[in-house]
Amino acid sequence: MNNSNLYFRTFIVLLVLVTLAFFWVLLPYYGAIFWGAILAIIFTPLHRRLLGRMRGRPNLAALSTLLIIILIVIIPMILITGALVQEGSVIYKRMSSGELNLGDYFEQIVSVLPPSVHDVLNRFGVGDIFSLREKLSAGALEGSKFLATQAVNVGQNTFEFLIGMGVMLYILFFFLRDGAHLARQSKQLIPLSEEHKQHLYRKFATVIRATVKGNIVVAFTQGALGGFMFWFLGIEGALLWGVLMAFLSLLPAVGAALIWVPVAIYFLVTGATWEGVTLTVFGVLVIGLVDNVLRPLLVGKDTKIPDYVILISTLGGLAVFGLNGFVIGPLVAALFIACWDLFPSAIRMNQEE
Repeated sequence: MNNSNLYFRTFIVLLVLVTLAFFWVLLPYYGAIFWGAILAIIFTPLHRRLLGRMRGRPNLAALSTLLIIILIVIIPMILITGALVQEGSVIYKRMSSGELNLGDYFEQIVSVLPPSVHDVLNRFGVGDIFSLREKLSAGALEGSKFLATQAVNVGQNTFEFLIGMGVMLYILFFFLRDGAHLARQSKQLIPLSEEHKQHLYRKFATVIRATVKGNIVVAFTQGALGGFMFWFLGIEGALLWGVLMAFLSLLPAVGAALIWVPVAIYFLVTGATWEGVTLTVFGVLVIGLVDNVLRPLLVGKDTKIPDYVILISTLGGLAVFGLNGFVIGPLVAALFIACWDLFPSAIRMNQEE
C-alpha cells in the first residue's frame, strides 16, 4: 500500500513537471495555438455542415473550412493591417516634421472656452494649457511612432510572422478535423461528474463564440461606420481612426466615443457647426446604437454575464494578456461564475456520498 502511494505521488510529480515543460516549449507560439483553437471553436458549426455534405470525409471538410477562414478572416486582416501601418507611418512623418500637431488643435479648443471653464480647470490643477498641449503632442507622437515602428518590424520579422501564421493554420486544420475527438478526451480527463463537465464545456464554448463573434462584429461595425464618417467629413487618416475606434469598441460602454467625441467637440468650438452636429448625431444615433443593440444581442444574451463584469474582465484581460485578453478575460470571468453556480450541487453530491 505504501509503495502504491509512493508510486502514485511520484507519477503525479512527473506528470506536473512534464506538463510544465511541454507548455514552456509551446510558449513561443502561444498566440498561434490560442487563435487556432479559437477559430476552430468558432467555425466548428460550419465544419460540421461541410462534413455532412461531403459524406463524412474529414480531411476534405477541414481543408474546405480552412480555405474559407483564410478568405474571410486571414487575408482581410493582413490587408487592413498593412494599410493601417502604412497610414500610421505617414502620420508619424508629418508629426515629426511639425506639419501635424494635435496640441495645436487642443489649444484651439481651449482658447474658445468661456472663462468659467478656465476657472474650473485651474481649480482642479489642469489649467496649465501649455503643459497639457505638450503632453498631448508627445503622446500622439509616441502613438504614431509605435505604428511606424510596427511597419519596420513587419518587414524585419516577416519570416517569424510567416512561421507563426503557418503554425496557426496547421494547428487549425487538425483542431477542425479532430476537434470532437479531442473534446471527448479532454472531458474524460477532468475528475468531475458528467453533469458538471457538460455545464462547464457548454459555458466555455458559448463564451468563446459569443465573445469573439460579438466583439468582432461590434468592433468591425463601429470602426467601419466611424471611419466612413471621418472620410465623409474630410478628416485625415480615416482608416487609422476607424481601426482605433474598432479596437476601443472592445471596451463596453465607452469604446469608440473616446475617438469621435473629441473630434466633434473640436468641430463645434472652432465654428465647423455642420460637421460637429453631423458627427455628434451620427455618433450617438448610429455608432452608439450599434453598441447598445448588437453587443447585448451577440455577447450578453449568450454569455449571461453582466455588462460591468464584461467591461472589468475585458480591461483586466487586455492588461495581463495583451490583445488576446479580450477573449481570455471574459472567458475566465464566465468560468468563475459557472464554477460558483455549480458549487452548491457539488456540496450536495459530496454529502450524499
